[in-house]
Amino acid sequence: MSVTLLAGLGNPGAKYAGTRHNLGFKVVDALAAAEGLSWKHEARFEAEIARWNVRPGETRWLIKPQTFMNESGRALRRLLDFHKLPAASLAVAYDEMNIEIGRVKLSVDGSAGGHNGIASLLEHVGNGFLRYRLGIGSSERPVGMDLADYVLGKFSLSEQQLIDQNLKTFVEGARLLFTSSPAEAMNRLNRRTRHEQA
Repeated sequence: MSVTLLAGLGNPGAKYAGTRHNLGFKVVDALAAAEGLSWKHEARFEAEIARWNVRPGETRWLIKPQTFMNESGRALRRLLDFHKLPAASLAVAYDEMNIEIGRVKLSVDGSAGGHNGIASLLEHVGNGFLRYRLGIGSSERPVGMDLADYVLGKFSLSEQQLIDQNLKTFVEGARLLFTSSPAEAMNRLNRRTRHEQA
């Protein structure tokens, strides 16, 4: 099944803009900008939504839940129910500590891996959605630094440069989720090295 909904995970508000935990927001924002899409706040879904008419009669949706990270699944459950779609039609872009910054990995199923947004999705949606994992793992993380403090912090200058260098590739990967089967998208995205992405 092809993806109909692509959600970027993050926390709303200026306080969290540019933090590692908001990388999902950054990628869907960049995709929306590249396609000339505009965001609309939908209170009933607790989300900002951009409608993308990719072809006549073929609509896709970009989503930024506004519930805060740890309740992301609540907003996405409402959207899936409204469109009468299964979990497999949803892809989620989010920051991943266990992947080196600048790399991406696409997967289906598995545990939350300590990510509160994914834990919320597993609670409200269940397994089966596509996970577009955007690496934020870095050797610059201070030893013993609390995970929450790290992900809610801003990228360092060198990290931000890596993100900026790879943003176009992240967006191409996100677009691929709409145009390829999950197996094909995994084959293409998971094979890339950071060097190829830079």
